[in-house]
Amino acid sequence: MQRASILFCLVLFVGVAGLCADEQDSLRVGVQSDGRILVPTNQVLKPAGKQITFPGRPVDLALTGDGRTLVVKSMRDLVFLDATTGAIKQTLALPARGDPKPGFSVVGLAVQGDRVYASDAQSQVRGATRGEDGKWRAAPGIDLAPAKVSGLPHPAGLALAPDGALWVAVTRDNSVQRLDPTAKKAVESVAVGVAPYALCFCGPDKCYVSNWGGDPPAAGAAQALSSGTPIRVDPKFGIANHGSVSVLDRAVGSWKQSKTIAVGLHPSGLAVSGGRRFLYVANANSDTVSVIDTRTDGVVETIACRPEARLPFGSGSNALALSPDGRTLYVANGTNNAIAVVRLGALALESARPGEAGTSSVLGLIPTGWYPGAIRVSPDGNKLYVANVKGHGSLSQPRATAKGKNSHDHLGSVSIIDVPDDAQLAKYTLEVNANNRLAYSLAGLDRPRPDAKPAVVPERHGEPSLIEHVIYVIKENRTYDQLLGDMQEGNGDPNLVLFGAEVTPNHHALARQFTLFDNFYCSGVLSADGHSWVNEAYVTDYLEKAFGGFTRSYPDDGSDPLAYPPSGFLWDNALAHKKTVFNFGEFVSVKYHPKDATWTAYYEDFRNGTATVPINVTANIASMAPYTHPHYPWFPLLVPDVYRAKMFIEELKTYETKGKLPNLVYVTLPCDHTTGTKPGYPTPRASVADNDLALGRIVEAVSKSKFWPKTCIFVVEDDPQNGFDHVDGHRTVAFAISPYTRRQFVDRTNYNQTGMVKTIELMLGLPPMNQLDLSATPLRHCFQPTPDLTPYSAVPNRSALDEMNPSLDKLQGQALSWAKKSLELDLDDGDAADDDALNRILWHAMHGAKRYPEEYVNEKD
Repeated sequence: MQRASILFCLVLFVGVAGLCADEQDSLRVGVQSDGRILVPTNQVLKPAGKQITFPGRPVDLALTGDGRTLVVKSMRDLVFLDATTGAIKQTLALPARGDPKPGFSVVGLAVQGDRVYASDAQSQVRGATRGEDGKWRAAPGIDLAPAKVSGLPHPAGLALAPDGALWVAVTRDNSVQRLDPTAKKAVESVAVGVAPYALCFCGPDKCYVSNWGGDPPAAGAAQALSSGTPIRVDPKFGIANHGSVSVLDRAVGSWKQSKTIAVGLHPSGLAVSGGRRFLYVANANSDTVSVIDTRTDGVVETIACRPEARLPFGSGSNALALSPDGRTLYVANGTNNAIAVVRLGALALESARPGEAGTSSVLGLIPTGWYPGAIRVSPDGNKLYVANVKGHGSLSQPRATAKGKNSHDHLGSVSIIDVPDDAQLAKYTLEVNANNRLAYSLAGLDRPRPDAKPAVVPERHGEPSLIEHVIYVIKENRTYDQLLGDMQEGNGDPNLVLFGAEVTPNHHALARQFTLFDNFYCSGVLSADGHSWVNEAYVTDYLEKAFGGFTRSYPDDGSDPLAYPPSGFLWDNALAHKKTVFNFGEFVSVKYHPKDATWTAYYEDFRNGTATVPINVTANIASMAPYTHPHYPWFPLLVPDVYRAKMFIEELKTYETKGKLPNLVYVTLPCDHTTGTKPGYPTPRASVADNDLALGRIVEAVSKSKFWPKTCIFVVEDDPQNGFDHVDGHRTVAFAISPYTRRQFVDRTNYNQTGMVKTIELMLGLPPMNQLDLSATPLRHCFQPTPDLTPYSAVPNRSALDEMNPSLDKLQGQALSWAKKSLELDLDDGDAADDDALNRILWHAMHGAKRYPEEYVNEKD
């Protein structure tokens, strides 16, 4: 960062709130003129040291024995770097085993002589060997023992025992397994806690294992299933609430778990001191490091790793490494995009010096790329190697710039950083805090003023608002350019429009009659993390590292309590502060009756006002059951969105009769996802037109209700992955619709999903949940102090909603080929279908024989 910008933020730090926020608010996501990178989480990247970028998302690092080569484990390949210069020596793709796009697991990399081992995301530990020519070549994999639950075992962390044996943590088997590379199979299995992540040997007869999900729940305790295994959960939030480290001992030649040690939440990376007296555990969902004395197997210190003690949860301390002298611990604060430099105190040191502080403390922060997830220290202690999972964002640009950008264009990175002296560390710390808007965040913690007058968006959390009801509409998977790129008022590219004004007349009318946002971004990439961003303004290490293959779960539906942060969901925040909540379709499971019910049957029910085909819905988080509509569906897309809108409008009439509307209402409208050209379902054009009309009717009904004067409707896509955008792959469609919304206005402020969550919090008098909604820019410029109560009238659809995909016998050529492909895809779940295949199908459905641009091809996460 330029010196002027540092001073700028220093001025802000002493109380001039909003200046750095304004600086970022005028930018677009991506690389800036000064080389900094703005990402869609209100953060700036200006990583220290040398940056090596490559397509993918790196999750682990290892140095070869000679220290000359750094091995990087990315989504689908191993990248070999020169440890001194950072030059890429070789990229070795993960060979397929029947899976056309195999991926690497969340963590797990080990080097043994001229052999590298890496956990894949399925059922093997893969191998690579170095030949006499210095090149690395794929070697046969080693099979894991099957998981005790159905499905793939999912290996994670790897470790070499002192005797040279290779061990692996197996998350879905809740075990660690000893592998025999010669026999290419597991030969021993030891049961541990829930979802073991990493393991570390502290001698020939002792091993420690970090358990993401902690110990199994006791009988009768609050619990839920995570990838088929019962797990402890908070009875109020339904989120995993335990973390532990298993202690394994070897006696008479066999290993067993002798005890477990309670630590923080999501215990992840492990490191052991040189004399093996201390084990350090990174707790990603507690922002801490637990220090375990291996003589007593007790926690002797818990080190807080947040940049500032007043900050709420949200640093994501997920990995660590120890300096060769054992006195400095480097901690990867994933969400802070920084390495916390910790000076270990006497409690955590093998040999304390006279006058040494008793407790450990964070000396400073080193800026990295986006979400550091692995650290290694050079043998001489002079360099840090950092794997940045999200690197520079979706900037790999695998196609011509004119063809647009996609959220799957992952550009991962490795930072090679000279270990800073005290003066440089102080400068780095200023940069990290400025990049993360620390001063702006701390100002956001100010207490509400007792004399504050009601405002549409209050200045401080807890101050009164003119809005009493928020309706939060969540749609599926579209970019800005796909829908609104044809609007001359905004920054669009008409060449990337797929569903323009003829298909989405209500989206266009709402953008023109209210406010058009042309600089609004999803914070995530796909539905697995997208629904976390819209509901929590945060994504955990569990999800950030899973892009090589979501084998454990794909938790876009709230079905995995291990996937979410302890700060809870937006509805938890509302309920905790005495607000009322209701949910139409978010985080639910759906049962259709009969099982072979068709889209046409539900559409006929909609048209005829009947209910001949029942729908039963169950909340996937038990605590939400009392607030969830029992018949409002999400996926699969057997029900048109106009059916959903009708259900909502019927409930709205009931609310009017009672005179009460909940303060926070969730509404899902997923049909803009489409089902491709699958026979028996509407065409993509019809699906998106259906979604458009449903949104228009909901807005019309609310704007003509008695609640309109005090209501705001927020609309956003959960993610933008099924499309392309000329600004950034994260840019998406969003609306803020209320009597106070500025009419016929274009708001070019940089906003994202965390800012939408923050705006809802401010309107409903809720506190921030974590560091990211605290640092977010709320939607302010789009509102005016004087209301305009003019209601909205929905625009009739211009495309037939029941335009059906033809049956196979009526197709030929490419249309037949893509219809068959649509039948092969799993379109019953949000993102189970291959992303590239679905994008091709939609292109041909809307453009006919026009050639699909091969530059659009991208990796499927």
